[in-house]
Order: sequence, then C-alpha cells, then structure tokens
Amino acid sequence: MSVSVEKIEKNVVALEVTVASGEFVLAVNQAAKTLAKKVNVPGFRKGKAPRKMVELHVGKEALYDEALDHLIGPAYAEAVIESGIKPVDRPSVDLVQIEEGKDLIFKAKVSVKPEVELGEYTGLHIEQDAISVTDEQVIAELKNQQEQHARLATLTEGKVENEDTVTIDFEGFTGDVPFVGGKAESYELVIGSGTFIPGFEEGLIGTEIGQHVDVNVTFPAEYHSEELAGKEAVFKTDVKKIQRKELSALDDEFAKDVSEFATLDELKADLRNKLLKQGEMQAKGNHMKAVISKVVDNASIEIPEVMFTERIKVMVDDLNRNLAQQGMTMEQYYQYTNSTEKVMLETLRPQAVESVKTDLVLEAIAKVEGITVTEDEVDEGIQKLAERHKQDAKLLKQSLITRGEIEFYKESLISEKTVSFLIEQNA
Repeated sequence: MSVSVEKIEKNVVALEVTVASGEFVLAVNQAAKTLAKKVNVPGFRKGKAPRKMVELHVGKEALYDEALDHLIGPAYAEAVIESGIKPVDRPSVDLVQIEEGKDLIFKAKVSVKPEVELGEYTGLHIEQDAISVTDEQVIAELKNQQEQHARLATLTEGKVENEDTVTIDFEGFTGDVPFVGGKAESYELVIGSGTFIPGFEEGLIGTEIGQHVDVNVTFPAEYHSEELAGKEAVFKTDVKKIQRKELSALDDEFAKDVSEFATLDELKADLRNKLLKQGEMQAKGNHMKAVISKVVDNASIEIPEVMFTERIKVMVDDLNRNLAQQGMTMEQYYQYTNSTEKVMLETLRPQAVESVKTDLVLEAIAKVEGITVTEDEVDEGIQKLAERHKQDAKLLKQSLITRGEIEFYKESLISEKTVSFLIEQNA
C-alpha cells in the first residue's frame, strides 16, 4: 500500500491511497465467500457456490461493495498512521480506480487537527489578586448561618410575604380548560424562590390563610411545552398554610448551637479563616484562568467547525449521564430550567469553542517545551484518582487501558503540567 497527501484547503487534506491489485483480488474473493453464505444460488448449497456463480447471481457491483466494506477501513487507518495526519472527523471517500487486475485507488478527504501559531506565552507578568476578608463579609456569612438554622413557624393569621413558605392547592387553566401537569395539592412553595413561572409567586403575596385566589400569568415564549408557550393562563389557588422563618439571636448560645465553639467571637474567627482560605483558592483559580486566557488569546488558530460540534456532543453526553445518575431525563431538565434543546446547544457553544482552542494551545506548548509524563507520574495520578473515588488503583488503571482511555488520561496529566508551567512562567 502507498499513500500521498494533498492539502486541499486549510485544515483539510486528501489522502490518495493505493492498494496493491493482489490485495484487492483477495478481498473480492473473500467477499464472494461471504456473500455465498448469505444468498441462495440455484444449484448450490449455501456457502458452496463458486465465485463466478455468486458474481452472476448478485452482480459485480455488490461483490465489489462487500470487498470495499472490509478493505477501505483498514487501508484508511493504515494511511492515517503512515501519513502522520490527525483527523478530527470521518473521511469522505471517493473511488478513483476499481478494477480487478489493477491497483485499487481511493481518495479520502478529511478535516485534520489545525496547526497552532503560538504567541507570547511566558513573561506575561499576570499577578494574582491579594486576598483580604472584611468584617462585613464575616457578618454576611454569620447571617447565612443564621438563615440556615432558622426555624419555620406556622402562622395562625397574617398575609403571605416574600420568603414565606406556603402550602397551596392549585390547578392551571388556559381559558376554561385545565392543562396537563398544572395541578397539585398540598404543594410547598418558597415565595421568591423563582420555582414557578414569572408572576405566580408574586401573585400570592398579600393573600391570607384559607383564601382562594386566581393568579393570572403568561407562559414564556420559550417554554418547554409548545402547547403552553406564550399563552395566558390562570392558576386557581387555595392558600392552606403560611410558614415564616424565625431567626435566633446572634450570641454565644447561637455559636454553641451551630458549631463546636463556645463563643460568638470564636465562631467569627473561624468563619474569617474559612473565608480567607476560600478567597485564596478562588484567587488562585482566577489567576490560572487569566494566564490561560491570555496565552490562548495570543495564539492564532483556525479551527474546523466539526471540532466544536463534537465537543458539544461530548458535553451533552456528560450532562445526560449526570442527569441519569440523579434519575432525571433531558426533557425534565428542559422543564425545570425552562429551556429547550436549541437554547441549550446555543448556550454550550461558546464554552465548547473556548475549550477546544485552549486544548489545542496547551497541546502545542507542551510539544514545544517538551512537557511529558513518566509512567511513575501516571501511576501516581491514578492512585490519587482511585483514592478520591474509593477504588483500587491497579483495577482502575487496567480499566483505563481496557477501555482505550489511558492515552486520554496521560494527555490530561500533560495538560495539567503545562498549566503549572505557564503559571510559573507568568507570575
């Protein structure tokens, strides 16, 4: 087999692959044996008809198609390795020459991983933000804890206010017709949570215990249910119960109740320390993002559209798996987030673009700087991963190898080392 590479346009090449005539003949003969087992050739038992009879029965085109199905895939894979290209999608194959007694020639047009023109990526002097914690931040965190430990008191009288928890019965109508999924009994709703469509929670403010109220709303134009999208509706609602938060006083007793500390001052000091650590971690993460963003912005690269499409597919698959683990479907996700598949894909695209470009730039820098990982580093990384997920490290490594994912894992470690290199070089 021989292969030649022709650059058609930026990031698109055509491989012209020549398969020796003898190899093509063997493939055709094998195709005849395969077809002989699938078709009934008069006068012969299945699988026993000679090639000429099979060809007469199914036609030369069918015979060649069967041979090509088994020949082109491996030949293309070998050509990719020999030529050194890095395809990023499936090839478009055209036959140039197909005739017994002659070499088989085909062209495979395919998009390839783009070349990266690196800009400045060292000596950028991007500083990490200094971290301090103010008294106001400590008090805000203290109040958060106060809210988290608040007691819900059931009112015997009064009107619904923002942040109250109400228990309601409701049924939704468009015109005089109730719609599917618009009815519930003894439903608990926190006013101001944004759980319901705009206007519903606001429509309950000021109502009293035992009161019936008709809440008029308009469904969003992009609502997940096409039958309701953009339509006006009324929810016939009965307010059955109102609960309101009761906050504990911020004193030493509160500190004892919610922590291991004996005084409020000790609790404040602990909160300040935790906020400081959180701030340092966030500053470190922001600094890393700023460095990578600048390095990526300094690089020039034209990326095939298919790479963005494939990355979005991966992101959607990941979301699907995460939802399935929570017992949720994509349709339910669209309903809860008041979204659609189209909106979600549009939302994911900028993230996919940035992700692909970043990966390509980091890969290019690692290549230039000779950044690699040793087997010891791989084993160390797998050990940490196994401990985090409470798995056996040897079994995890074998699983990565079996699933063909070990190289991807090595690439992720190289990427991490490259990021560390960039942070050191741009402090």
